[in-house]
Amino acid sequence: MRLYHSPTSPFVRKVMVLLHETGQLSQVSLIAAVGTPVDAGSMPLAQNPLGKIPALERDDGPALYDSRVICRYLDGLAGAGLYPEAPRLWDSLTLEATADGMLEAAVLMVYETRLRPEDKQFAPWVDGQWAKIDRALDALESRWIDHLGGALDIGQIAIGCALGYLDFRHSARDWRARRPDLAAWEAGFSGRASMLATQPPAA
Repeated sequence: MRLYHSPTSPFVRKVMVLLHETGQLSQVSLIAAVGTPVDAGSMPLAQNPLGKIPALERDDGPALYDSRVICRYLDGLAGAGLYPEAPRLWDSLTLEATADGMLEAAVLMVYETRLRPEDKQFAPWVDGQWAKIDRALDALESRWIDHLGGALDIGQIAIGCALGYLDFRHSARDWRARRPDLAAWEAGFSGRASMLATQPPAA
């Protein structure tokens, strides 16, 4: 298999963490891909018409894209059980969706300041994106700590990668303020070998 990859993409990182956790890393070749919504660069357009990564080429079918699809596929190949049986499955999927929503907002914040000319940047729009993240962080602190402390699943991997990206791109926002339980969980989870092996390079 061939994974279109960037070490700074939090969505790619989620796939990479899963590969480490399931022992499948040696079965995947990494292909560098970079680009933005205004310049596709080397993004795998033939594999993913949306021009996004990760995208996973297979020998026995069309390429898969979207980290949620790829992670579910790889978990199925390994029989790892990172997508547990219902009813826990619905909580795991909700956490994964929460993490991906946080990441989408966080990436849009980066695009606003890096791709849009300074005189066209709209601070209230950036603040609105952070408000989504802030609400999600509060929900994790008040509602999801017990789940995060349970057996490893895709929800934990996704949230771990999302919090790592906030540290990587938005550290000045100090997401840990007012969230001691979530901060304590992240401190432990970020020490997993899979998380340490997939840390993005310095910003």
